[in-house]
Amino acid sequence: MLTVEADPIGVEKKLTSGEINCPGCGSVLRPWGWAAMRVLRGEGPSRLRLRPRRSHCSTCRATHVLLPVIALLRRADAAVVIGTALLAKARGAGHRAIAAALGRPAETVRGWLRSFARRAEEIRVLFTVLLTGVDPDPRIPAAAGGDALGDAVAAMLALAEAVRRRWPALGAASPWQVAVAATHGRLIFPAGSRSSINTSRLWEQLM
Repeated sequence: MLTVEADPIGVEKKLTSGEINCPGCGSVLRPWGWAAMRVLRGEGPSRLRLRPRRSHCSTCRATHVLLPVIALLRRADAAVVIGTALLAKARGAGHRAIAAALGRPAETVRGWLRSFARRAEEIRVLFTVLLTGVDPDPRIPAAAGGDALGDAVAAMLALAEAVRRRWPALGAASPWQVAVAATHGRLIFPAGSRSSINTSRLWEQLM
């Protein structure tokens, strides 16, 4: 699985012209069909139909689903919805109040928050490292009084702000799209699922 920009037309153009590289060996990826259609729950009652492109590397023979940065791996809700829940939790809201505001089941929201909390320190470190790579004089967010989830969310927001300052053309990219790109779609994923990325790859996924 490989995260790519949100615009499917742009993704198709880059894929067919050989501008997307295999994350394993670095060779050029080529079109190779489509993944299954899925319906992504957006903000409020909105629904997004999503059919990610599949790609194939002729060198290492690996296949990769190209997941747009509006979605997270194995989640039925758009990244902006889950991101909104994380931000609300960092500001002190409980999972039931968040669920009511988003129109989602309380158990679903609690599951997101628990999954994120288990990886909060790992995510904080990842985003802080990326922040220093994007901005030579980064604004490191202050610790949230020992709240690991709050610290991780603060680091995510700081990276998104730094990305917008360095690349103004990405002004439309939300903090949650930046977060999806930085974690390869695994922002809410089992503990121990490692993510690594360099700043040039972060740029490629958002433009």
